[in-house]
Order: sequence, then structure tokens, then C-alpha cells
Amino acid sequence: MLTSVKTTAHRLEPLLNPASIAFVGASNNAARIGGMPIAHLTKFGYQGKIYPINPKYEEVFGQRCYADIESLPEAPDLVVLAIAAPDVTAMLKRCHAKGARAVLVYAAGFAEEGGKGKALQDELEAYVASTDMVVAGPNAMGFANLNTQAHTNFASVFNTAPMQSGSGSVSLLTQSGNVCAAVYAIARRLGVEFSHFINTGNEACVDFAQYLEYLAQDDATEVAMGYIEELRDGQRFIAAAEEFARRDKLLILYKAGETEKGSEAVRSHTSALAGDQAVYQAAFRQLNIIQSNDFVQMAQLAHLAQYRHKSAGKRVAIITISGALGAILADKFIGQGLDVPTLPQALQDTLRAGIPDYGMVSNPVDVTGNVVNDPGFVRTAMEALAQSDAVDAVVVYAPGYMLDRMADDLCAVTQQFNKLFVAIDTGAAKTREQLRSGGVPVFEDIGVAVSSLSPFLLWQERRKHNRWLDVRHQPAPARTALPASLDEYRTKQLLVQHGMPAGAERVASTADEAAQVADAIGYPVVLKVLSADIAHKTEAGGVRLRLQNAGEVRKAFDEVLASAKNYAPAARIEGALICKMESGVAELIVGATRDPVFGMTLTVGLGGVLTELYKDVSHRVLPVDEAIAREMLGELKAFPLLTGYRGRALGDVDAACTAIAGFSRAVLALQEQADEVEVNPLLVQEQGQGVCMLDALVLPAAKTQTTN
Repeated sequence: MLTSVKTTAHRLEPLLNPASIAFVGASNNAARIGGMPIAHLTKFGYQGKIYPINPKYEEVFGQRCYADIESLPEAPDLVVLAIAAPDVTAMLKRCHAKGARAVLVYAAGFAEEGGKGKALQDELEAYVASTDMVVAGPNAMGFANLNTQAHTNFASVFNTAPMQSGSGSVSLLTQSGNVCAAVYAIARRLGVEFSHFINTGNEACVDFAQYLEYLAQDDATEVAMGYIEELRDGQRFIAAAEEFARRDKLLILYKAGETEKGSEAVRSHTSALAGDQAVYQAAFRQLNIIQSNDFVQMAQLAHLAQYRHKSAGKRVAIITISGALGAILADKFIGQGLDVPTLPQALQDTLRAGIPDYGMVSNPVDVTGNVVNDPGFVRTAMEALAQSDAVDAVVVYAPGYMLDRMADDLCAVTQQFNKLFVAIDTGAAKTREQLRSGGVPVFEDIGVAVSSLSPFLLWQERRKHNRWLDVRHQPAPARTALPASLDEYRTKQLLVQHGMPAGAERVASTADEAAQVADAIGYPVVLKVLSADIAHKTEAGGVRLRLQNAGEVRKAFDEVLASAKNYAPAARIEGALICKMESGVAELIVGATRDPVFGMTLTVGLGGVLTELYKDVSHRVLPVDEAIAREMLGELKAFPLLTGYRGRALGDVDAACTAIAGFSRAVLALQEQADEVEVNPLLVQEQGQGVCMLDALVLPAAKTQTTN
């Protein structure tokens, strides 16, 4: 996919970094969409060629205006169409005939309106597919390359937000023009300097992931902020995000929409548990993308990103002049997933030399009001923390004049040591800009500081090594053919091939055979109806537990088959499955479902009949290995059930992780043959005794399923 990333970057160059721009429908009125971008170009000093096109004008904003595109002296890199939707495709043909490399379409009235609009967009897409042009939009506000001042947008925010004085390294990419403008305005007030301002419109021909590919390759972009409503190409998105990680660039995304899929009846529990938003969250985490939920937070993260080259991580030391504020900050940081570790004794001894006995030194560090009497000690404390391997970042809370007293020393320590120091000032310190320019980000609010700093530090921690990207590039398992009939027994045997253990079990076609099998396996046993057409056997009355002798088995066989036939008269019934009655420490669900964006995604959680009630689950996009499986188990609220909670036996966590990794291989080996695969429950036995599949289900791809 790296080749695809590079190819996309080359194709989008005339769109996002044009050397010449033509405007069809140009206006001499800066308030109109055909005039505002030309006004921006002339106002902000674009050095490329500008070609307004409109037979009504001789000149537009001091630029010669041409009657039509055919009259231009050369083929422009980019043509911007400020014309009505019905006229667009005809004009695209003229642009192509002129030799234009890229076109941006402002007009609304396409697929977003349905009906005739959808037909217009279909026509546009079909024509563009027959050419080598890059066409952005339609229904797009336009772009801005802030480092070249190549404005092709009609966004009034550039007339109101603080002007950018230098080159920027932050790019903004959104699926909404208004969101693009709103985030830009907030970030500019924080002093964030931008490289690109991009909104994608309807994405008829160029989608979000392709723009992201461009930014991944763009040397001027070190940070990207994005707003997503829906991704069209999950694999391309993953490749672009991976390139961000490879180049050590920060990616911050806001994903809108809380709608969960699986509202109608389904055959597997996994479908009801793996919702759209949960899968997006999992993918973002695996790709080390910071997921934001607030425009201000996005802007603050972009502001923090300029300090990302400082050594940092999730272990935070807190310096305060207030014990109460230290406790509050510690609680909030820990609640967001950071660590506030107890400092080593030697470091505490160093701090105690200048801190009274009533001041805390273990972390948080309360320098107390004594700092007024001995301000020089603050530098000693900061230097000691800067050199400690026990912490990754230092947060200093000192409001107003107290921060002013520390500012020189704080800047000096920050410049001397490569460790991130952050200041929180709830007063009105006069040295805020001094600190920021000296390498110390300053926050004015505790809540904003925590909500921004926490995900940033977690990103810093994860950027050191992304295991999922390593696993993703391991050789894929060989393809496994899907059996024609997918009853429980055959499904389990398929999974056994990849390392999912099954217990002692055999198939019986008559009551007498069932009794013979049970005698051979050993009592107690479980008897279950065997049918590829009945997924929820318990609901069909198709399960009997704890059978103790041959007579009970014969009776259960007859009852189970009769009940199943009554429940689903058309179902194919192949007999019964006789299983050894197993016991263990806990039950898990391990399931995979095909997400329309990201492909096969894994859900691991508390299993059994109460799975959907508790929804104690963890999600990942496949593949996963043993280490990632362990992470997933550790995220479950029920995980203590596997680790000796209140005197319970220890579960075989190692075996569970091995089985989950095997399940991942099995699902990938099926490739496109299955839409859902589920083991529910996976019984986790005592430590050293392994795990065992108690039930399994595969839903073939592209086949309408019923729940009976």
C-alpha cells in the first residue's frame, strides 16, 4: 500500500499545491463564492498564476479575466468551478480538453439531494473515471495551502481569524466545510500555524483516505487534524495512518455518529456487540490515532504537538503549591489512563531537603508556600525530576505571579533537559508567552489541561512501538476451505486446525449411538442438537446438561430432536453432538464480524447467556497475536475473574491468549468466505489446564440468514 500512498500524493499535487489556478464563474465581488477565493489569493500573496474566467468581466481583483477556458494561455494545474450542478460535467469535459490536471467543484445539488442530484453525480463520476484528471468535491468549500497561500476556498474564516505569519506544519482535513472553518478559527487563536486546509465535500472521486495519503507524504505536514462522518475505504485509510506512524507524525481525528449497527435480530451475539463506533475506536487505537471529541481539544492537541519531540510518556510527576490541587490533578490524570508513580526514595530525599515535613514529596510534589521564601529550590526540584527515569513528563501547577516567579527556571530546565514540562496557570501569569516560546506549553484551565494532555501523553507512550502494525505485516495464513455444512461439530473442527482447543465430543445419529458415545466419553455429558440451520440451540430446546447415564442420554436424544423439529420444521437435523461436561473458571465470547469499513474485527468479552446484557467487551481489527489478546482480556471489567478474584482459582490466561490468536488466524484463513465467526462460550479452565470451545458458529458470506 506504500506505493498507493506515493501514487496518490503525486496525483493530488496539482489539487493541493497548484502553480496556476483558473476560476470558472469568477466574480469581482469578494462576498460571492466565485470572488472570495480570488480575493484571498491577491490579499495573502499567492505567487502562482491566477486565471479568472467569466465573459462578463475584463478584470477581476486586478487580474485579467478570460471569456472561457479555451482562451487561457496555458493549461492550468487546477480549475475551480463556481457554477451550477447541471453545468459541471460539460465543463469538466472542456477542462480536460484544455489539459487541466485537477478540478475542484463547489456546487451542491448532487448525491446529497438524491434523485436527479444522484444521477448528476453518477454522470460526473463516470466521466472522471475515463480521464486522468483529479476532481475534488462536489459540494466542497475548497482548500488552502497556507505555506504557498494557494487559496481555492470561499471560507470567510480567513478574513476573521488571526493571520498566519510563518510556515505551518499542521494540516486540517474534514468531511464538513463548517467544521473545517470552526476548528481552524479555534486553533489559530492558540497560535497553531497550518499547512493545509482541506474539506472533502461529497468525495465523488477523491475520498478522505486519499487526502490522508497525500498528507502522510507531505513534508510540510507534521500533524493532521480530521473530522470523519464515514470512511469509504478502510484499508486505504489504514495504510495512510500507518504511514503517519512510520514518519512519526501525529494524527488527531474526530469521528461523528453514535449509531450502532445490529439493531435487527441476528444469529450471533458478536454482531450485537461490535458496533460502528466501537470498531472505529478500536482501529484508531491500533493505529495510535488520537480520537478527539471536542473542537477545542483538537486545537489544544495541535498546539501540544509542537512539543512532541520532547521525551514524554504516561508516567507523570506533578508539582504544585497546593496539596488539594495535587490530589485533584492526580485523580484526573489517573482517571484518563496516565500513571502518577510514587517517586524513588532517593529522589524524595532530594525533594525533602527543600520541602517542609507537611509538604508531600512522593508524587504529587507539594512545594507549599515555602516556595516564596526559597524560590531557588524550585529549580532544584525540577532538575531532579527532569533527570529521573521514574517519570516521563512533569506538570507544574502554579497560578499567576507564582508561575511568573518560576518561569525563568522552568524555561532553563526545559532547554537543558529533553523532558516535557507543562504549566497550568489558573491565574493571570504574565510569562505565558515566554514559557510557550521557551518550550513549555501553558494551559489556563485544569479540565482542558487534563483532557488534552492525557491523550497526548498516551500517544507519546504508544509511538515508541506499535505492535499491531508489526502483526499486520506478518505472512497471512493459508486459505482454509469452508465446509458445505456448517454445523457446530464441523465448525469446531475447522477452528481446531488453527489452535482453538475443543473438548471430548462425538456425533451420534441415533439414541442408542448417543448412549454408546456417552459411555465412551465418560459422564456427565452434554447432548446438543446438531444442525447447521439452528444457531441458538438453547432457544430451540436443543440442549440437555449433566446427563449421568445411558438412559438419560437416550431420553434426552429423543426430546432434543423432537423439540428442534418443532422449533424449526425446515431445519436440517443431523443428529446430536455428545460432549464431555466441562467446568472451568470463566466463560468468554470470542467472535469476529465483517465491518463494512475495516473488514474482519474481533470482539472478546464475558461469555455465556448474559453476554449482550453486560456488554463487557474489547474490540480489535484483525489480526491479533497473543500479546494483543492479553491486552484485550486486560481491558475487560471481568478480567479479575481470571486472576483469582476473592479466592477464586486462577484461570489459564496464557492458554486463552493462545486460543484467541489461533481464532484470529482461523478467521483470516477463511478470507472472504465468512461474514461472522463466533466461539461462545470459550471456557477458561484453571491455570495449566487450558481452554475449551463449548460452542461455535460460522455465518457464510453473502448468504441471507434467518434466526428461525
